[in-house]
Amino acid sequence: MATTNIWQQFKALIPEGVRVIATITANNGNGTSQAELRDGSVITVKGESVGVGLKAFIQDGVIKGTAPSLAQYEVEV
Repeated sequence: MATTNIWQQFKALIPEGVRVIATITANNGNGTSQAELRDGSVITVKGESVGVGLKAFIQDGVIKGTAPSLAQYEVEV
């Protein structure tokens, strides 16, 4: 009978790494891009697959793809 590790099953449900959405402000031409986060800070990420002015999914410092440009709302509760 095979044993199952419940902790390992739980960890498999949670994606590893941090994923953020940022606006690409520049493609540097050397395999990296400049990205502006929602708080206004600018970071350098690996990849140039997303054009300037578009939003991108960034995971662990690497561009993973284009993100939809959706409106952001802030609500106080």
